Amino acid sequence: MKLLILVQPGFGLWNPPSWFAERLQNEFPKLEVVQRGAEPATEYDFRDAEILVTWSLSPGQLSQATKLRWIHSPAAAVHALLIPELVASDIVLTNGSEVHAPAVAEHVITMILALAKELPQAARFQQKHEWGQSQMASSQPGVRDFAGATVGLIGAGSIGREVARLASALGMKVIAVRHDISRGTPKHIDRVYGMSDIGKLLGEADYVVLAVPVTPQTIGLMSAERISQMRPDACLINVGRGQLLDEAAFVEAMRSRKIGGAALDVFVEEPLPKESLLWDLERVVITPHTAGVSNHTWERQYAFFSEDLRRYVAGQELLGFVDKRRGY
Repeated sequence: MKLLILVQPGFGLWNPPSWFAERLQNEFPKLEVVQRGAEPATEYDFRDAEILVTWSLSPGQLSQATKLRWIHSPAAAVHALLIPELVASDIVLTNGSEVHAPAVAEHVITMILALAKELPQAARFQQKHEWGQSQMASSQPGVRDFAGATVGLIGAGSIGREVARLASALGMKVIAVRHDISRGTPKHIDRVYGMSDIGKLLGEADYVVLAVPVTPQTIGLMSAERISQMRPDACLINVGRGQLLDEAAFVEAMRSRKIGGAALDVFVEEPLPKESLLWDLERVVITPHTAGVSNHTWERQYAFFSEDLRRYVAGQELLGFVDKRRGY
């Protein structure tokens, strides 16, 4: 049985470290573990691979992988893998959303606290060597408590549920929208709406958190109309993907003070171009797609994937299963 790990050029810290393949080989001696990076994978690599760890796959590569039975993406998002040929196949797809949930949820909470205490504004005053006490005290929406605030989750998957756990521990109320409300109300979430009622959530939430995958239904989810449904003092936090947000509509909303602030970690174009209008918006925190970065990332990845590998060998149900037709 062959496991092929593809290292993607330009992904840097998102690629498995060298010890990842070495440890797998030691723990599963009957498995042939091959990691390709500096030298590209060959047709032979794909032809003999039964298991593949990668972020993306081309139709040509998939056509070569005639023995492929399982693909694992270390990422939470899998839209780069969902080519029609894979969706139509019997190949099982799993992802690492559970791995990233702790780090991304901590990032969301950090952004909520930063926005509540007007830290983006404080940083701007610091850069100008200006004592901005009176301006911060009188600004809108201004410095405020986060305890008692309402967090609105658009998406109640592994990341959303971890955000809910942390937010509720800090005294916040949590509401959410999810595609399938028949799955019930997860722990730490006070109320769940269906996607058709997203406007109700937007009108109630102090902090709107985008944590849904990219699908045909969620591209452009936060349109100008949806942004206008938010409260004027509410803040938007995007840790999903840039394609969820209409960036032009968002820029207009921030410039005209239609919403109170935002924290963006993901963008339509990455790296974010130097000329982007997003950089200079007041009350906006920009992070370079680092919400999922952690000093424990690859240890968590190894623990998660090695457990799934044991399950695969034993013929058991895999963790992190992705419905390829739904995209999550």
